[in-house]
Parts: sequence; structure tokens; C-alpha cells
Amino acid sequence: MKSLNYSFLVLSFAIALSGCGRAKIDRVEWPVMGTIAAVQLRGELTSDSSRFTAYAMGVFKDVSDALNAHVATSGISRLAQFADDEVLAKCGAMARPCYEAAFKLMRESGGAFNPRWKGPNTLDLGAIAKGFAVDAAAQECYVDGADALIDLGGNLKALRGSWRTGVRDPFGDGFAAVVELREGEALATSATYYRGSHIYDGRTGLAVSNGVASVTVLCSSAMWADGLSTTLFVLGPEEGKKFLDDKLKLLVGDMAVSALWIMDGGRQEIYGNARFQGN
Repeated sequence: MKSLNYSFLVLSFAIALSGCGRAKIDRVEWPVMGTIAAVQLRGELTSDSSRFTAYAMGVFKDVSDALNAHVATSGISRLAQFADDEVLAKCGAMARPCYEAAFKLMRESGGAFNPRWKGPNTLDLGAIAKGFAVDAAAQECYVDGADALIDLGGNLKALRGSWRTGVRDPFGDGFAAVVELREGEALATSATYYRGSHIYDGRTGLAVSNGVASVTVLCSSAMWADGLSTTLFVLGPEEGKKFLDDKLKLLVGDMAVSALWIMDGGRQEIYGNARFQGN
């Protein structure tokens, strides 16, 4: 599991794609959920871009109020004492899909992903909540006449248009791979770039030490990209690929999922449609 504070795990840069040069990109960013949120708009706007940003800000605040485990008055803090089925019965409708996905991922991963990794009376959805917030914002936000990208601490979703984004090289400057993020697709990375070994195995409560430097997941759901990137980091490529073969359809149905592991030393492992360029 990822450690506390909803911390920023990946630095992703989105590069506009265009056939005849690059269009101007407007970026607005603000702090929330212990990281930096941003919206990027490209092209001619036929509606007020400030409304788009305001919707995203409102959604991210609502999710933070519900799922910030470090605030005693938050919804998740009040629910931590209850069993999983009671949590699902008592939580608000807005946050329920995130709890459902987290508990399902915990069961199917054998606890590698574990929102109760700190103890039975605790809850921490920091390894899936940012992605959930991005999906929620994508459902609420609409901008007419421009391409749009939503970013929450490196959890990306292309709301409109295609965007080119880099997977950071864990061992130096620049990118280890580049991928085109197509309209409706999301990308998330779990890595140890900033604070060392801060991703924990939910089965043991110990920091992961398995030779994985980063895992990037590409699919149509930011929530599942976020949760799966942590799970696959914990499992490593061999166990992770088997987990995906056995459990992916049960978890996400027919959703297409690709994953990129970067190991210590730079070796890369791919699962799914290998759209990661430069690997």
C-alpha cells in the first residue's frame, strides 16, 4: 500500500499532440489531497474554462472531505471502526464505488492491496482515492470546444483529445517510456521517486523490497489504474502478471489494461497492449 498523506508518487508531463505543430495549452493547478491537482485545456474554448476548473476543484474537495484518513472528522475516519460490509452500508453514495473497489481488490489480491494495512480498526484509501477523484471529476466536468486533461498528483485522465505523456525514468532525468493517452483513457504510476520505500505490502505491513522501481497502468478508469498500480508494485511482474491473468476480468470486466514495470537496473516488463514507446 502507498504510505500516508496521499503523497505525490509520479511526475508526469503531458505534451499536446497535433498534426501541424502544438496548440497552446492552458494549465491551472492548485493543492489538494496532499498533492497538486491540475486541469489542462488545449485549443479554442467556446465555453468558460473557469467553470470547468471550478467543477474539478469542487469534486476533489468533496472526495478529500470523504476519504482523507488524516482528518478525524472525515467520513473515512468515522467509518474505520466498522467491518467492511458495515462500511459499505454506512458510507455515502458518492464514495461507495471507491470503497467497493478497494475491498474487492483486497480480496482478489490476497491482501497485497489492503486498505486496513495499518490494523483492523483503520482505513486508508490513499492508494486508490486520487484515481477515484479523477474519474469523479471527469464525470462532472464538461468543456466545449477544447481538449482537456485532468491531473491529480500524476493520476491522469484524457477527458477530450489525445495527449502524450512520459513515464519518468526512476534512475535519471527524462522518460523511460512515452505513451499516447487517448480520449477517455487514464494513467497512474506507483514509484519510489521521492521518499524511498514508502509503498507497503498489505499482507505484511512492511515496505516493499522486491526490485520494482515503478509500475504504470493504462486503462479507461483512473481509479483502477491507481489501485492496480499499487497492487502490481507489491506483487512484482511475475506474480502481478499471473494476478492479472486470473483476476482482471473479475475486477474490471472487459476493460483493457496495460502495465509497465520498471525494475532496479532499468529492465522493463510489459503486460497487455504494449503501447509504451521506448521500452
